[in-house]
Amino acid sequence: MSLEIRKIVRFEEETLIEGYKAAETPLRMFAVAAVVKNPWAGKYVEDLRPIVREYGPQLGELLTAKISELAGGAENIEAFGKAAVVGLDGEVEHASALIHTLHFGNHYREAVQAKSFLSFTNTRGPANAPISIPMMDKNDGGRRSHYLTLQFNINDAPCADEIVVVLGGASGGRPHHRIGDRYQELKELGHDIENPAAV
Repeated sequence: MSLEIRKIVRFEEETLIEGYKAAETPLRMFAVAAVVKNPWAGKYVEDLRPIVREYGPQLGELLTAKISELAGGAENIEAFGKAAVVGLDGEVEHASALIHTLHFGNHYREAVQAKSFLSFTNTRGPANAPISIPMMDKNDGGRRSHYLTLQFNINDAPCADEIVVVLGGASGGRPHHRIGDRYQELKELGHDIENPAAV
């Protein structure tokens, strides 16, 4: 079964003023989404892996190239995340299947030279459902300045038999971030930064 993409959607926002104060450096957040035919819609399929292995690399390569272009180069992406929304004739497992695979995500992680995992959402909804992409620093999961969420929607997707697969990115952290990071709190709580579970 070949991958069928109905449309590609790009979304971008640029924050110039936050909290009544101009941003020293405007924050750009952006996303690229592929609206794809759900190969498992309307039926229960036990083994999703064959199609995951077929679709994952194609979607990963395509969306990584497009979001890198939107960012003006992969090196300009500091925070990243992913999301999928499956239409009403599918399962949340279908959304999960296409984004929770190294066949998909490693294209993006390697392009931005990331060490962190890709934060994510996977949900089910109708056309115009909210798409929410949580993001974190590509190299430092404890850097709270880069805990971001990009939200948008596509007025005609997903149809009942579709899945929207999304990569998101940001050019930096929140303007005027001032809540510190988790490492200072670990110290305050008496935890070992190298082994946070240890007391």
